[in-house]
Amino acid sequence: MLSLSGNSVSAGFDDKRRVLDATDIVRLVGEHIALKQKGREYVGLCPFHDDHTPSMGVVPHKQIYHCFSCGSGGDALSFVMNFHKMTFREALEFLAERAGIKLTPRAPRRAGAGEMGAEQDADSAAGADPGADRASLIRANQTAGSFFRAILAHPEHGRAARLLVQKRGLSPEMVEQFELGASPDMWDGLLRTIRGKNLQPAVFHAAGLLKAREPGGGGDGHYDAFRNRLMFPIHDQIGRVVAFGGRRINDQDDPKYLNSAESPVFNKSATLYALHQAAQEIRKTRRAIVCEGYMDAIACHQAGVRNVVATLGTAMTTANARILRRLCDQVVLLFDGDEAGLKAAERGVEVFFAEPVDVRIATLSSVTDAKDPDELLKRDGGRELLDLAIKRAIDPMDLLFAGMQRTVQGQGLSARSRTVEEFITRLCELGLGRVDKVRQQLIIKRISQMTDIDWETIAGQINNRRRIVRPRASGGADEPTDAARPLTAAEHLLGCVLCEPSLMHALTEDQSPLLEPDSCALGPIREVARAVARLVVDERPPSLKEVLAILDDPESQRAATRLAAEVERVTEADAERLHKHWRDRLRAATLEAAATAGPGPLSPSTPASAVSQASQPRGDDWSNLVELGRNIKENRQRLGHDPRAMPRVGM
Repeated sequence: MLSLSGNSVSAGFDDKRRVLDATDIVRLVGEHIALKQKGREYVGLCPFHDDHTPSMGVVPHKQIYHCFSCGSGGDALSFVMNFHKMTFREALEFLAERAGIKLTPRAPRRAGAGEMGAEQDADSAAGADPGADRASLIRANQTAGSFFRAILAHPEHGRAARLLVQKRGLSPEMVEQFELGASPDMWDGLLRTIRGKNLQPAVFHAAGLLKAREPGGGGDGHYDAFRNRLMFPIHDQIGRVVAFGGRRINDQDDPKYLNSAESPVFNKSATLYALHQAAQEIRKTRRAIVCEGYMDAIACHQAGVRNVVATLGTAMTTANARILRRLCDQVVLLFDGDEAGLKAAERGVEVFFAEPVDVRIATLSSVTDAKDPDELLKRDGGRELLDLAIKRAIDPMDLLFAGMQRTVQGQGLSARSRTVEEFITRLCELGLGRVDKVRQQLIIKRISQMTDIDWETIAGQINNRRRIVRPRASGGADEPTDAARPLTAAEHLLGCVLCEPSLMHALTEDQSPLLEPDSCALGPIREVARAVARLVVDERPPSLKEVLAILDDPESQRAATRLAAEVERVTEADAERLHKHWRDRLRAATLEAAATAGPGPLSPSTPASAVSQASQPRGDDWSNLVELGRNIKENRQRLGHDPRAMPRVGM
């Protein structure tokens, strides 16, 4: 947690609890990924690993999320911090603003700290470059966005840009919704603003807003990266500006479009323009339409087609598809004409192979001679024609199959054999080996029907090519985690307490050591146990919600969430099953403790009564369990804690 001085520590804790109490985690997570209700919980594709089947559960009554595959989990703050790579304070401020909560003022800034460097977050404090941390880059982009909007409204400096906006038919509502701006026709327009606000140019340089002058070039070492351009802010999914695109105003300037350089907050191949504006409609319609430019995306939104996003001068990437498939079931790639559609077909197939999402390709040339959606939507009836083109969207495999069928028609056996082998090799390069067996068989059947080659021969060719050809890496491979490690009996007990805090008071004096922090292995689980102990001492219920509120380490929060989620899964959130699970794990934990701290249950030194009690069912009667604890305690006193040591003399 961010280090605060004086009473602001408790104030920060109170802020955290107020924000969490005001945040509905189902609604929050549902704004980022598509969720479906399953009993008392909601499930969706986990955004923290390459999830192909819904592995993340969101539990409303506990206000937590947990992925049973990669182990990610926590409360609303954890989700925002992990999803958007925010610091604790940034996530707290984001959720507070979202809930309309005013936070306690932060500790006073150090004397001499500038605006861009005053709010040093955790990664800066840990020794990272304060000029390049994510928070500073976001603030730099925010400052630049405000400057560009002011220039667009400026009577003189924004005149040419406003004429371009008018010429392209963009409404004032779209200009405001997409936060369009303009960069002035000068070398140091933004730089002057940076100087006037006493900000650090190095931060803006790292964000791609300034460029460094050549040695001996004069000035203070920087100049504006964007000059005399209509500016399109590029937002992340929650609306923070992470980069800019600039369209030339003067047709003599090159290039036509210019994007910010990549930075720690901007990955061009994993970013979609207008996703912030389109996400809600994409979730609602379960479909995303992907076009090729800023103007096309805005024109679609202006025409009422609000589930449209645009790639940033690149083809559709698997990273783009991975983002969209968490929000919808179908992605339509919208291209201007047949030639562009054919060129995009292979990329669509690669996306189709890499991600379990229904990909379709729509071409405008099938319904109109308009060169792009922007031009089409300016015509009478343009919206209807756009809807028709989208309705006629086809599977990208159909385009590839159609091309191959045209090629093999009229070919001899030898030429046809080469064509099929080349086609199969290309499919393997695109990632056919990653496709599930059912889809593979459908593809093989289609090739067999078109070429009159039997199914087994084609399947054999594919298997042979797969041994030779390595498919393109799709990125985002799952990393090994500790999530698959089975929980110990004592960890199950800790999870039971998080689900029902009153169980903590059911422990006898002899059983209490089972949940003492020092009895847990070093690491996140011990921190969870310490949080539980702290709440018990403070006479507050050690529920998962309270534990997450006082845990600051993300790993510890994930551990706490996993403990509670695993117990919920095993007991199916049933109170009776939870109590039975508690009793069963209590017996097992006692035996585990006996085996670890003293002679095992089958050791000759263990009293026969303890062995008997350890092996017999006890039902609801805990008296035998208490007696077992006393026997274990007597063993430790008589033999010592190390089972390998000789018994102590006189004991």
